[in-house]
Amino acid sequence: MNISFENTENAFAYKATKDLKGARFLFRTMGYQLFVQLGTRLTPFLMKTGLPIDGLIRKTIFKQFVGGETLEETAAVCETLGKYGVQVILDYGVEGKEGEDNFDYATDEFIRVINYASTQKNIPFMSIKVTGLARNGLLETLNEAPRLRSGIHDHEAEIAEWDRVRERMYIICEAAAEKNIGVLIDAEESWMQDPVDRLTMEMMEIFNKERAVVYNTIQLYRHDRLHFLDISFKIAQQQGFVLGMKLVRGAYMEKERERAYEMGYESPIHVDKAACDKDYNDAVRYCVDHIDRISCIVASHNEESNLLAANLLEEKGLPHNHHHMHFSQLFGMSDNITFNLAIEGLSVSKYLPFGPIRDVIPYLMRRAQENSSVSGQTGRELGLIKKELIRRKG
Repeated sequence: MNISFENTENAFAYKATKDLKGARFLFRTMGYQLFVQLGTRLTPFLMKTGLPIDGLIRKTIFKQFVGGETLEETAAVCETLGKYGVQVILDYGVEGKEGEDNFDYATDEFIRVINYASTQKNIPFMSIKVTGLARNGLLETLNEAPRLRSGIHDHEAEIAEWDRVRERMYIICEAAAEKNIGVLIDAEESWMQDPVDRLTMEMMEIFNKERAVVYNTIQLYRHDRLHFLDISFKIAQQQGFVLGMKLVRGAYMEKERERAYEMGYESPIHVDKAACDKDYNDAVRYCVDHIDRISCIVASHNEESNLLAANLLEEKGLPHNHHHMHFSQLFGMSDNITFNLAIEGLSVSKYLPFGPIRDVIPYLMRRAQENSSVSGQTGRELGLIKKELIRRKG
């Protein structure tokens, strides 16, 4: 296997020079932390005031990180990616809407995404958040109760409410199983994660008997998740189902540390990046060692971890496109990883959110903050874009 993440010709072959220059401008802007901090606070407010800034957002950050406002708009992006051997994980990117009517609406939308994905050649997965189907407060209450129907939440209203959440999840997973689309359940903050894990394992036991339909997500910046992976696999073995696992480093680090400090409990986050990286790579090794019974998605922007997974397949004599190994990066980021993996015949996708501009603003603000942070991608992305623009001039 001859993978080079420095190959910008492969990485940006799908982008016109004009689009590449637009991406250069955007990442340069994200390099100014003060500007990003101001922008991420002001943008949601300005959107609410009705000021005509939709056009500016659409041409810049939305274009870089989102597939479109509707499923139909994402079709062109999916088709372009497909030409380069890159698949798609569709994400209905609407967040933060609570209430039973909104949860039922989100369920219908997720099923619509499944039905659409099943008609396309290169959309094997879709992604959902349980917080799109359930009230945050309910998940927090359940997280405090080791046994889901005991103690804290023995009120009829909450039992009925949780049953409705389970029913929504069942309907979504059933539709996905029928249409042969994988369902990736996103991770949440640690104080809401336990009921999400339990519900996801319950769905795996029902729908993953013959193949992986449902996937849990583990955030390896938590120091307990490698152990959780081992426990999950043992349960899957006992219950006779294929374990589906998406491996990520994590998305809520600062929030987790602040809450732990404020409330006086041990932070669930690793003490440093090296410890997180070690657990992530150990999780990759664990999944490859049990690849016959674990279907794994390496969802990472870390070049070392992606190379590790690819090399492990090679070392074990496994096919590059093994049906239990998949790679994924966010749309608009790390094209040098995605497209160079695809060139080598590895199964790889872009995580592609879609939704009305006003509804995907929380997602876009996270991308801006992530790329402006010290550990963000800005420098790497900019360097690769500049390298490709110079190559094209030459």
